[in-house]
Amino acid sequence: MHIVLDHAAAGPAVRLTITDDAGRPSDDRTVAVDELPATVAALEEEHPRWVFARTAEWYPRLLASGIRFAKSHDLSLCRTILRRSTGTAGTALHGAPRDGWDEPVVAPAAADVGLFEWDERPAVRLDPVAELQRQLETVAASSSPGRLSRLLAAESCGAMIACEIRADGLPWRRDVHERLLSEALGPRPRFGGRPAKLERLVEQVREKLAAPRLNPDSQPELLRALRNAGVTVNSTSKWALREIEHPAIAPLLEYKSLSRLLSANGWAWLDEWVHEGRFRPEYVVAGVVTGRWASSGGGALQLPAQVRPAVVADEGWTFIVADAAQLEPRIVAAMAGDRAMARAGQGADLYQGLVDAGTVDTRKHAKVAMLGALYGATTGESARLMPRLVRAYPRATGLVEAAARAGERGDQVTTWLGRSSPLPAEEWRAFQRVSAQPDATAAQERAARAQARDWGRFTRNFVAQGTAAEWALCWLAELRHRLNALPDSDGRPHLVYFLHDEVVVHSPLALADQVARAVQDAADAAGRGLFGDFPIDFPLGVAITSCYADAKP
Repeated sequence: MHIVLDHAAAGPAVRLTITDDAGRPSDDRTVAVDELPATVAALEEEHPRWVFARTAEWYPRLLASGIRFAKSHDLSLCRTILRRSTGTAGTALHGAPRDGWDEPVVAPAAADVGLFEWDERPAVRLDPVAELQRQLETVAASSSPGRLSRLLAAESCGAMIACEIRADGLPWRRDVHERLLSEALGPRPRFGGRPAKLERLVEQVREKLAAPRLNPDSQPELLRALRNAGVTVNSTSKWALREIEHPAIAPLLEYKSLSRLLSANGWAWLDEWVHEGRFRPEYVVAGVVTGRWASSGGGALQLPAQVRPAVVADEGWTFIVADAAQLEPRIVAAMAGDRAMARAGQGADLYQGLVDAGTVDTRKHAKVAMLGALYGATTGESARLMPRLVRAYPRATGLVEAAARAGERGDQVTTWLGRSSPLPAEEWRAFQRVSAQPDATAAQERAARAQARDWGRFTRNFVAQGTAAEWALCWLAELRHRLNALPDSDGRPHLVYFLHDEVVVHSPLALADQVARAVQDAADAAGRGLFGDFPIDFPLGVAITSCYADAKP
């Protein structure tokens, strides 16, 4: 059963349309906003799948009213998958033109999430019931309806989890953060400007480069000052500067590091993003074409080690921090059915497993070779080690090689559950056609080959990263289900942070061990859900700690 939520025709009310599993309506009712929590609670006992036009617009307001759902379907996110997936070829939605369902998601501001301003209806009226029917028909007619259904369910659950993490917030000690900033940068400037430590470093850099008016934040100025000082450099990145020997480099690198701290997580960030002891990250589900999450603000995907000591659990609570080991290589082994590679990582460090199997001589070489396979390295140590990997694991390496060749031809590639890569732009195709003509110049041919290789590297990684993102979504969904089943006499454990292959759960101390088991059980269930009985495992590093900075999974 599906229940579609939509704006009612008039008044502060919500329209609920109950449908069967094919999306055909069986009941239609209008519920006043103040009656919604009780109505939803009663309907939730029937275990429906709640349907949103866009979860990020609806769910924060529902959460603020105490409403949480077990299952959902996000029409906007699911349409994006179905339109592009190679598995839906021949259906009405495959390749459908963009329309109102593709409008950007406008999540309510944090200050407004408790307001049901239903009179502010969208300018473009969409029919969510009709769209649900289209999507369910498309899945049924697809080449892999089971896998696509799993992907759409996981994507939609991920959208709810992102909203729940924002609503619950990551515990954050403002006093600890301010102390860290003062120790690293000096006192907070009263009227803006650089803190004392940064000013001293700027003066050192200016002195060493004999550039008294240098603004080190200006790349053109800094390049000019370095060159005037006899330093040959084409970039001011820290990677380029580390290769240079000059008295100005040490204070310059320190300045860059502290300046990054100030701009990314300084006092202004603290004022904007931490309130009432919580950091509330704003995730963008499927913000990357591979299905990985992005962030619309606050740097949710980049919490540097310098500020992690401020992430402290509440009194009587703790964190369970878990991350998946070598996720993408394991995913590739399972997708390819490469049992030899699966054995190398069985219950242990996959890279060390490659050494123990005699494929390479050191763990460092194993990591270099594997990353080269996933990202298409063609030079250096990766290129030298790749032939060993190819001989030992032809199925796994063959899978990513085939994805690369498809990309070079301009074809799509598809993840395990059915998310497909975008096609290259028409300009890309046009240049490939021109370079293939008999009168093409050697320069054009070289440029076209380089362009094709670049797209091939993208598709090579797409199948690995995209399927890893699917596994992570299933992991999150399985874990959410298990956490909701735990007792909540002292508060229920809940997810408070997610980063690609890492989760952080905030839990009462008394439930910490149960949560740790639930995290691993969820990972195992996610693996079985994707790959059945194929003998691949997904071991986790798990830490129980009151401070995120101390987590060493």
